[in-house]
Amino acid sequence: MKVLHLVKTTAGATWALLQMGELVKQGVEVHVALPSYSGKAPLYQKAGITVHIIDMDISLRSIRNIFPMIKAFRNLLNEIQPDIVHSHFFSTTLVMRLAMKGLKIPKIFQVPGPLHLEYFFFRWLEIQVSDKNDYWIGSCEWTKKKYESILYKHLLTDEKRVYLSYYGTDITPFVRSDMTYLRNELGVPGVTKIIGMVAYMYPPKYYIGQKRGLKGHEDLIDAVSIVRKKYQNVKLVFVGGAWAGADRYEKKVIAYGQKKLGNNVFFLGTRSDVVKLYSGFDIAVHPSHSENVGGAVESLLMNIPTITSNVGGFPDLIKHKETGLLAESKNVSDLAQKILFYLEFPQIARQNSEKGRALARYLFDIKRTSKEINGIYQTILT
Repeated sequence: MKVLHLVKTTAGATWALLQMGELVKQGVEVHVALPSYSGKAPLYQKAGITVHIIDMDISLRSIRNIFPMIKAFRNLLNEIQPDIVHSHFFSTTLVMRLAMKGLKIPKIFQVPGPLHLEYFFFRWLEIQVSDKNDYWIGSCEWTKKKYESILYKHLLTDEKRVYLSYYGTDITPFVRSDMTYLRNELGVPGVTKIIGMVAYMYPPKYYIGQKRGLKGHEDLIDAVSIVRKKYQNVKLVFVGGAWAGADRYEKKVIAYGQKKLGNNVFFLGTRSDVVKLYSGFDIAVHPSHSENVGGAVESLLMNIPTITSNVGGFPDLIKHKETGLLAESKNVSDLAQKILFYLEFPQIARQNSEKGRALARYLFDIKRTSKEINGIYQTILT
């Protein structure tokens, strides 16, 4: 079997790289279209994946390049002759479908996040460019159900076109070890409670009505400011810098945090020692406004009590008061109450995180999820 994958970036999308690497081990001939040889591109080659350089990330600024993109992609298809084309981003999916109109090669969109489905125009646009050779893999239950309802409404068909498979990860590195590593760096005593968040900073997309960043950094700052009115020994730590040049937004978040929390908030930027830093968290919080499952996988694999917003795929992993706590999205007061609950009932927090770790190790093991993807390929082709 020969599969061509489409990835719009060499800076991120580690989840796609890991999945392709496992598919290679299972005997699939994997090709990938990347925008350049920079960043993680050599890691694809090291994993036995054939790399082709073609930029398929369409945007308002690059719309004038759509026809050269389509031509280059059609040439690549003629060269590779894939059995399946597998796209991992909304933008690459649009180009893929426009370029493959009339071709009978199955096209898969494995949906990394539900954001575009939350807005009518983008939902409508995607369906308009799809055809009977399109398939979808939702990477959370919310996405899968949303597509099933959309397809039935627009195409009036119950035909199996939508599947579910989580983007897996290598679960072996996530072991909680030196809990003093972070505290020593920050210079805070052991009695201090550390609330932590690991996420890049994505600025608001004003054109779709967002007023705060996608990951909810500002919401967590506000929530911790409420928590500190009752517990002064609480510090907040952010790991992760600006995404894709959003330095101006990062500076705004830092200034806001310092205004609200003074020297009780730490911004550590982008780090390569995330596992060690996680080990020092008492509670991990992921207050995203839109999300697949995000960093909740990592924090639970690390056995850290985890609180998330109640959006997207979080409820697939965070079973409220069983494997973690769900807070109402964008509700700062509710988020603060959930943090206070774990601070006041640490035994329940530990019990929840232990159950959460077991569930995360099963659902997100890359060896299991990649076999699932291979099985979906086989089903579609037969």
